[in-house]
Amino acid sequence: MTPLRFVVAPSGFKESLAAEAVAAAITAGVRRVVPGAVVDTVPLVDGGEGSARTLAAATGGELVPVRVTGPVGEPVCAQFAILGGDGPRTAVVEMAAAAGLRLVPADLRDPGRTTTYGVGELIRAALDAGCRRILVGCGDSGTCDGGAGALRALGARFLDAVGTPVEADGYTLADVVRLDLSTMDERLAGTELTVACNPCNLLVGEHGVARVFGPQKGAGPEQVEALSTAMEHWAKLLEHHRDVDLRFVPGGGASGGLGAGLAGMLGARLLPRFDVLLDHADLDARLAAADLVFTAEGAIDAQTARGKVPGEVARRAKRHGKPVIALAGTIGAGARTTFDAGIDAYAGILAAPITLPEALEHAAELLADAAERVLRLVLVGTALAAR
Repeated sequence: MTPLRFVVAPSGFKESLAAEAVAAAITAGVRRVVPGAVVDTVPLVDGGEGSARTLAAATGGELVPVRVTGPVGEPVCAQFAILGGDGPRTAVVEMAAAAGLRLVPADLRDPGRTTTYGVGELIRAALDAGCRRILVGCGDSGTCDGGAGALRALGARFLDAVGTPVEADGYTLADVVRLDLSTMDERLAGTELTVACNPCNLLVGEHGVARVFGPQKGAGPEQVEALSTAMEHWAKLLEHHRDVDLRFVPGGGASGGLGAGLAGMLGARLLPRFDVLLDHADLDARLAAADLVFTAEGAIDAQTARGKVPGEVARRAKRHGKPVIALAGTIGAGARTTFDAGIDAYAGILAAPITLPEALEHAAELLADAAERVLRLVLVGTALAAR
């Protein structure tokens, strides 16, 4: 009998498990039910936490540790990846490694005060390493400074009405009148810079980055409005600099406006993250060979179909007519919209009420148990259908 073939293609669970660990846990659950199954694990990244590590492993590259300025101004240990393979020396800068929300203490979560300065330091370190192709992965940020911090780290100066330098953050961007690029790192002119971002993330408007993600990063209603105003002002400054309106450009709002900042100031290309990041996974061919696909993320909700890993996996799997099951730490509002995106069924991994710290600590065990439960139900249904 031909063995059943599974593809396990999850994202990581933020602040808990990397994508590789999630895939391993689901695979363990599958093998409890079908020991002889062929399981193809495809850990996936969205530009957020773990992206550099996963892409380095996938290409036979290396991680380069760097100490940089964290989002609240304190030093943090970060890293970027140098990809293996042929072609130009390529770096992957994971912005979350230097300015991710997990690096912001709970009592300091104000995206108007946090900075992407360390992201610029990572880009500079990649230049120092001889990389002239740099891919910046956007996701899991704790910032909303329009990328001003990263640009300052690369030499840009932000000036107010009387020419005084402004250490621009999400609030004080509104005070900037002029940009001075005369001291920018000259190596950037000969560097191909690409930003892998969620094209659904916009810089301004009702669906702009401040209003959609500001509250998740700790902003209250008044702070959200101040950030929205600052992003509008930032868009005007960028348009004056490059004669391009970035207000509603897909991906401009990525990582608190970092996408727009890098595009408007450095000419970076903003590309849909999965078009860029999945090139190394050969995902479509692997999905085509599967009988059943498992995917997973921390929360299944209305955002899942809007550029998250499970939504992308489901979209691609449906091209090949493959059924998709999604596992999640929590099931949130709007989860049913994922059915239209191609997810056939979803399930939470918690079998009983437990505290969040317990869930984070035992996430691998919970995932394995959930995969086992769901697959047993699938096989019962398959047996009934065969009758």
